[in-house]
Amino acid sequence: MLNVRSIWNGAISFGLVSIPIKVVNATESHSISFRQIHTEDGGRIRYRKFCELEDREVSQAEIGKGYEDADGSIIPITDEDLAQLPLPTAKTIEIVAFVPGDRIDPLQMDAAYYLAASGAPAAKPYTLLREALKRSNKVAIAKFALRGRERLGMLRVVGDAIAMHGLLWPDEVRAPEGVAPDSDVTVRDKELDLADALMDTLGEVELEDLHDEYREAVEEVIAAKAAGEAVPAAPEPAAGGKVLDLMAALESSVRAAKESRGEEPEKAAGEVRRLPQRKTAKATPKQTAGKKSTATKKAATKKTAASAKKSTSKSAQSAKKTAAKSTAKKAPAKKTASRKRTA
Repeated sequence: MLNVRSIWNGAISFGLVSIPIKVVNATESHSISFRQIHTEDGGRIRYRKFCELEDREVSQAEIGKGYEDADGSIIPITDEDLAQLPLPTAKTIEIVAFVPGDRIDPLQMDAAYYLAASGAPAAKPYTLLREALKRSNKVAIAKFALRGRERLGMLRVVGDAIAMHGLLWPDEVRAPEGVAPDSDVTVRDKELDLADALMDTLGEVELEDLHDEYREAVEEVIAAKAAGEAVPAAPEPAAGGKVLDLMAALESSVRAAKESRGEEPEKAAGEVRRLPQRKTAKATPKQTAGKKSTATKKAATKKTAASAKKSTSKSAQSAKKTAAKSTAKKAPAKKTASRKRTA
């Protein structure tokens, strides 16, 4: 942090106490920046600044500020003009009030800065303000001038340092009119219970564990193209669909969240379960069908036994008839023999 260049030097005005400080950026951007190129040959595209009156390119040292009036005329404004503004906040962060932190609407929060003590004489009053903020559990509301305009700020303690959040003026925050649904929607208690269960299942997260996956994917593409390799294939998008049943969607979300955390959906605490369905009259025919099946089996067994007896009876009758025929054929032979004997 000591090597970070300050963007503003001044003092904190705390009543009659003045604390010399340096303002440094508390955040940094890790986004990947691209250059504009000519697609045909890869040449860089650059913007040149021309003076409309002289029709020539000018250097950065020749460029200043100007305000365009309603009639189109330009009124030059120099840095000296801005430095001599009759404002107490031109070089001072003026604390105007101390309020509870929850009084600040997050919509008002803008850029964040660290306020560093400037020199040894600033150490004691800096520490005094920091400890006073800690003990009061409040934040300081201040006004300061930065980059050509007066701004609103909030001072709070971060670790052992004092941080300042730029705040939008109240009239810069739009009212949320026309944003909410126009129609009246009724939310049932069961739906709220499932929403609560989903919130409990998702739980909390360590913000330090979150990272920019888009930036990492862009870095992989750049590395692959630089090495002459194939660009990583994009994953298949998740199949989406219309949510027709809000309750079913909530239940599925709770179940999926628990499974992703390695929990058993049936045993996990806090899950809203459906009541078991009551048995209907449809179960009775199934039992009757079972009895009917048993009766059918018994009838089939009796029928099979009767068929077996009938078959046995037919076999016996057939055997008797065969024996009778055999006897009838042998009888004439006996008569012939007796006739011969008589002769």
